[in-house]
Amino acid sequence: MTLLVPPPHQRPEGPTPHSRRGFLRLAGLGVGVGAAGVALAACGGGGSGSTGASGAASAAPGQFGTLALQLSWIKNIEFAGEYFADSKGYYKAAGFDSVDLVTGPVDSADALVLAKNVDVGLSAPDATARFITEQGAPLKVIGSTFQKNPFCILSIEEGNPIRTPQDLVGKRLGIQAGTNQQIFDGFLKANNIDPASVTQVVVQYEPTPLTEKNVDGFMAYLTNEPFIVKADGFTPVTLSFADNGLPLTAETFTVLQETIENDREKLKAFLKAEIQGWNDAVADPAGSAALAVNTYGKDLGLDIPGQTEQMEAQNGLVVSADTKANGLFTLTPELQGNIISALGNIGITITAEELFDLTLLEEVYAADPSLIKA
Repeated sequence: MTLLVPPPHQRPEGPTPHSRRGFLRLAGLGVGVGAAGVALAACGGGGSGSTGASGAASAAPGQFGTLALQLSWIKNIEFAGEYFADSKGYYKAAGFDSVDLVTGPVDSADALVLAKNVDVGLSAPDATARFITEQGAPLKVIGSTFQKNPFCILSIEEGNPIRTPQDLVGKRLGIQAGTNQQIFDGFLKANNIDPASVTQVVVQYEPTPLTEKNVDGFMAYLTNEPFIVKADGFTPVTLSFADNGLPLTAETFTVLQETIENDREKLKAFLKAEIQGWNDAVADPAGSAALAVNTYGKDLGLDIPGQTEQMEAQNGLVVSADTKANGLFTLTPELQGNIISALGNIGITITAEELFDLTLLEEVYAADPSLIKA
């Protein structure tokens, strides 16, 4: 399993700190950290050669040129849909010479989009909303790969398990400094829990403080640390933020407003290829893992079983009743409203109209309803 890989605005600068377990201990679990994870090339992924469009509707070859997509981390299973879109030729069939998959760690996908260093960035609603409200940045979210943010409080049965928000009271909790603290404070506010009733301890992005029982709970990702503590012989217990009052999403597609206005068809072509890729990825966790391990992240020391297990867990965040009805990446008006309310709980005031533009996705699905997989 891959070590915690929070979105760029919630990650430390540079590689994730190594624990005393060491790189080799974690690499055995499929953890991609260390120099290989930091020095990946910015474009392609060893699999940039296409193997056919697999039924994708063809556009004029190369009519949209090259598009740069800023990933939010290293090339692990987190971007399985992009690997399928590239390797199966969906990007090329959509009219691109290539789509460059630009790896992290980075400062912020939003900043790079704003600087026009990339065309599309994978970010999160709170990060993009801060750029809009604090800097007046002309950014928009045009879709969301994860329908639920993976944030959770991780605890263990062998310690003091935390199953409900009320179970947080009186507990000692490991929370990473910065944005994660703000999000956790929003989680407390959403559940009417007095911050003074819990003890917060600043930790890094690796769950040793939990397994060594220095804390009762640890802010984590549903798709990552629970597997790590399980491999260490503990029984994980998770409390999901998204399912308990803070329904933020993650891996959102962020673009400039001027790109929507001037290159609308290019963005729609990109979204269609992404939908096709993610439909394939969701349907084939083992195939997704093979692409991550053997091609796109081949230098990271990942393993097939670990990446497959993470993909299966990740599917629960990507697919929902809404996406089955409306298609992947879509955000219903109700979910948009819930996100806006959640942002309010973490101190960001913004409207859905200021943050989202889902009209491109609507047009893509209207043109090809077969893209919707129930």
